[in-house]
Amino acid sequence: MGCLLDSLPHGGRIAIIRLRSLGDCVLTTPALRLLKQARPDARIGVVVEERWAAVFEGNPDVSELLAPRSLRRWAPGLCLNLHGGTRSASLAATSGARLRAGFAHFRPSWIYNARIPRAQQILEVSRKVHTAEHLASAVFFLGVPQSEIPRACLFAEPQGGAPYAVIHPFGSEPAKTWAAGGFLEMAESLKPRLEPVFIGGAGEDLSPFARYRIAQGAPLRKLKSLIAGASLFLGNDSGPAHMAAAFGVPAVVLFGASDPEIWGPWRTPSEVVSGPAGITSIRPEQVMGALERLSASGEAPMAPQPPAGSARMSRGAGASAAAFATGW
Repeated sequence: MGCLLDSLPHGGRIAIIRLRSLGDCVLTTPALRLLKQARPDARIGVVVEERWAAVFEGNPDVSELLAPRSLRRWAPGLCLNLHGGTRSASLAATSGARLRAGFAHFRPSWIYNARIPRAQQILEVSRKVHTAEHLASAVFFLGVPQSEIPRACLFAEPQGGAPYAVIHPFGSEPAKTWAAGGFLEMAESLKPRLEPVFIGGAGEDLSPFARYRIAQGAPLRKLKSLIAGASLFLGNDSGPAHMAAAFGVPAVVLFGASDPEIWGPWRTPSEVVSGPAGITSIRPEQVMGALERLSASGEAPMAPQPPAGSARMSRGAGASAAAFATGW
């Protein structure tokens, strides 16, 4: 099975199914980078719902963004399902691809003629694996030479202005959400050095943070630019935390119900904070200590300094050459 990619003709089309979920979409990008490095001739299309398509916009590893309904019309030679679930399985089954790959534990497994084993087996490890490793292991199994798994990558023009910290005080459930009062205390401590900017979805209550700058319900493209220009990210384990890691923004991330070994910031300067009895047991002094450690390491500019966004700028520049055919 290691030569499966070699069976694709030059310029062959590879469809990657990753329909939704912000963090999962972001953590798919290292696998895309590895795949494109191994087969620079291939045309890689990402099948994604419109709401999340901006995650992949500007990415030079992606040739086309595909609405789910346009997958079969695109006629891929290989369809790799990284999503799981019944809808993605149906899309893979009806893709028309000669080669259909998915993890062996996906159901129904008969859809796939390339069944991918567990990441631990591919990577030859017995430990827990990070989600980025799990997703990258799929392309290793299909024939990409095993190598270091890179940082996730997003592309955006960083927002300018005075140095600021992006704070995301929300989570997908109460067990993943630290108290608003704790975030307010951290914002107050950051204020002399970095302007706190609180972010949240359109339906989330940002009123406790009204005395600070707020970005509520921002489109994903604008959120990318905002996070790309930040000097620091502070927040609960969430999709925006993975966005910050993808831009290389130093991050302090608070964990409750999820496992930081699987979902922690991937390859960015970071501190993970958890409590003995879940996220509600995290004490403000723990978070303050994490912020101070990042500052002491020189990774998080807690005081104004010349912008260090050149890497983020150069990653965003030149990505405009990628051609997109959304089909939405």
